[in-house]
Amino acid sequence: MKAMVLAAGLGTRLRPLTDHQPKALVEVGGRTLLEITLGRLKAAGICEVILNVHHFAANIREFLDAHNNFGMNIAISPEEQLLDTGGGLKKAGWFFLEDNGDEPFVLHNVDVISTVDFAAMAKQHRESGALATLAVQDRETSRYLLFDENWELCGRRSLKEKQEQLVRPVEGAKARAFGGIHVISPRMLKKITEDGVFSIIDVYLRLAGQRERVQAFCADEYYWRDLGKLDQVEAAERDWRDRRFA
Repeated sequence: MKAMVLAAGLGTRLRPLTDHQPKALVEVGGRTLLEITLGRLKAAGICEVILNVHHFAANIREFLDAHNNFGMNIAISPEEQLLDTGGGLKKAGWFFLEDNGDEPFVLHNVDVISTVDFAAMAKQHRESGALATLAVQDRETSRYLLFDENWELCGRRSLKEKQEQLVRPVEGAKARAFGGIHVISPRMLKKITEDGVFSIIDVYLRLAGQRERVQAFCADEYYWRDLGKLDQVEAAERDWRDRRFA
């Protein structure tokens, strides 16, 4: 398997930690978020990775050079302007299509720390024949993805904007929080018709509305934390000291 780490964000909510460095190089437990993510991928046997970069991109290149890419094959996808998750993946899609196969790959936010089992996700993904499999949890959030009785994506709900979107009729949809970890089949890349700056969630919803299979991987048993804000970084430090993740 290969992977893409989404590392191009500005990290504005992490200031002042990101005033002079990208959020990918913010540290928890003495390691950068990028190192933690790469370490988890490598431990799962994933050693071919592409990173999208934008904010302080040179810092990331220097960090990787200084650590000899952590013994991994790492490619860089530079973005002159931020392309969001969907645009970033589309630009880097060549990395997953060059082998002309359909081996699924992992897409992972750099500001997420978890113990989610990539192998278990990939196994479910392969067995289902889905285009994409999304790690979700039953926890509170301001934005939910909605799933039908078969755990297939059917919509989304925003509490902040008080909006709900269903891409196909479903009764009693299950609302779950998305964890920023995906397993994707390369054949999905050819179905991305959007251009420019766009979210991968918009792609998933469009495809789900066309009856393509985008499914949930229920990850309630795993540790997970988003590090988009300063207090969450502090909480992750406490979690690391308590050995909730390695």
